[in-house]
Amino acid sequence: MEQRHLGRTGLRVSRIGLGTLTWGRGTDEHDAADLVKTFWEAGGTLVDTADVYADGEAEYLLGRIVDRLVPREDLVIATKAGSVPDPERRFDGSRGHLLGALDASLHRLGTDHVDLWQVHAFDPLTPLEETLQALDIAVTTGRARYAGVSNFSGWQLAKAATWQLALPAGRTRLASTQMEYSLLQRGVEREVLPAALDLGVGLLPSSPLGRGVLTGKYRHAAFPGPPGSRGASEHLAGFVAPYLDDAGDRVVDALTTAADGLATTPLQVALAWVRDRPGVCAPLVGPRTSEQLAAALSAEALTLPDEICQALDDVSAPVHRYPDQDWSTL
Repeated sequence: MEQRHLGRTGLRVSRIGLGTLTWGRGTDEHDAADLVKTFWEAGGTLVDTADVYADGEAEYLLGRIVDRLVPREDLVIATKAGSVPDPERRFDGSRGHLLGALDASLHRLGTDHVDLWQVHAFDPLTPLEETLQALDIAVTTGRARYAGVSNFSGWQLAKAATWQLALPAGRTRLASTQMEYSLLQRGVEREVLPAALDLGVGLLPSSPLGRGVLTGKYRHAAFPGPPGSRGASEHLAGFVAPYLDDAGDRVVDALTTAADGLATTPLQVALAWVRDRPGVCAPLVGPRTSEQLAAALSAEALTLPDEICQALDDVSAPVHRYPDQDWSTL
């Protein structure tokens, strides 16, 4: 699998990453092991998790699998910290919480360092410089090799990345930002992606298949979705539902037409589209089975013709007016 630099850093990652959101709940240890082995054998390196996935069980499973099946040095392990199970405060970016969460993640993962450590979300109750100091400490103490953020808005990302670049000696450059990005969710193109491109921060798209909708599995299925799908899941139905609308149907129809013309699948076309967008380093796929992963990995050989990309751009185009539109024409 092709490798790409993560932002403006020396870290190289496979251009498709493996996500672990369902591990410990919908994906057991046996299936997770099959996923990692299949991914590794295909040349995949980037495996993304978080301390809150299945209350830490995803990290624990990954640690057990790496210890038994895959050499640690062959993987780029990324995890996140900052989300908390508190209805009154969803995110905690304080230095104390973040560093404590990192130590707990390392224990569950069974390793002395992670390759990429990410702040899961912006915490408005903690000074940003304190949050960023936790990243600096993690890197300087060897507990993390690189640092990034996740779910930061455009101004939040720009402020954080600029702060880290303002005093290069002793500050850790942000390597990445993880955000949802797909043909069904292009909101990052408004401010986040331009900021990332300007500041040398690589984009790691989550849900690149539109929470599963872009595979086409919901196209002719009875509501809420086929058996075994996220849409039919008690825990994830609300996650999928926003994209099961008329706008989503139009995109999926166009995607299916493109896939038929290329003798491939909607999944492959959707993944190739987001993978090759400017600024994207590695879309993160979250299959439940090795068969689903193999289907995603088969997109490695696909490069979309320009006319197909343009058609998909047009049908999925978000509405951006002021201030993105030229104000002099208004």
